[in-house]
Amino acid sequence: MTDWTEPNNMKDWSRRVFALRPILLTLLVCCGIILEMRLDWVERAIGTYLVTTNSARPETGAVWEKGHRTRTAQRNLEKIITDRQTSQREARSAETFSQIAARLTTGQGAMLSAERFRRLYLEMPRSVSRELISTFDLLKIAGQGKWRRTYFEKNGDDLVAYLLDAENRVLREIDVRSNVLQQMGRKESITAETLEVLPNFKNRIYTAEHFFEALASLPEEIRRNVILNPEALLKPSGQIVRVGISDEAVSESIELGFEFVNGTRRQVFMAQGQEWAVWRLRAYLTGKDNTGGAVKSYQEDLIPR
Repeated sequence: MTDWTEPNNMKDWSRRVFALRPILLTLLVCCGIILEMRLDWVERAIGTYLVTTNSARPETGAVWEKGHRTRTAQRNLEKIITDRQTSQREARSAETFSQIAARLTTGQGAMLSAERFRRLYLEMPRSVSRELISTFDLLKIAGQGKWRRTYFEKNGDDLVAYLLDAENRVLREIDVRSNVLQQMGRKESITAETLEVLPNFKNRIYTAEHFFEALASLPEEIRRNVILNPEALLKPSGQIVRVGISDEAVSESIELGFEFVNGTRRQVFMAQGQEWAVWRLRAYLTGKDNTGGAVKSYQEDLIPR
């Protein structure tokens, strides 16, 4: 029978300490400690229990909040990396600076090689490329042998191009304004229509003979700005029979429609002109009748001041 009274002397203490049950209990505790140190069975048991009850426990506490922030940061980082890689691919495949600007958001950038920049520059109409950087300045930079890459950055509606050397030092900064980007975006195109079906040319359609006669009477500086890319008019097959002038100016440029006849087929080729030069041409056109009548001279008013 268990003696629940307090021991009165050392003999009673010794008898109770060295009894069978205390010894077995001590051995059992020691074995448990040794097994835990070697097999980590307590941690494994607790972990298994927590896993089975994890779905039922609320996601609260510092650990959960830290885990949420970590996962959110990882998703945001993955999105940033994916967006940057996508913008880089799209920028490398762009055919104009306006396409590069359209594929970037404010503050976002894309890196292109110097060779790619040169190709894009050469494909622009000369009137547009001159607004960005002089060809002679670009030749000077290329001739120095330091230009390696070009970094494009979206700045509001504008696009900024940085010509960089091998150590990413800026050799030249080029600001491509939004109105220039819009001129690049409105590329020349051909539509299978006549000028009459395009409302922006209503009451402003002239015969090709009348138009080019008026154009030939203008100074060379004005003619270069009436049609920004005249070489493109040589690409379509057929004969130009009529020309329409839009009454809407967008970013200081106006659309011109050239109607071609090729057999029984008619097409309208769209081109761009500077607003000030086109209005000077229209001043000359409205001073002539469309039946070949007398010409009213406006030459003194056509010289840009």
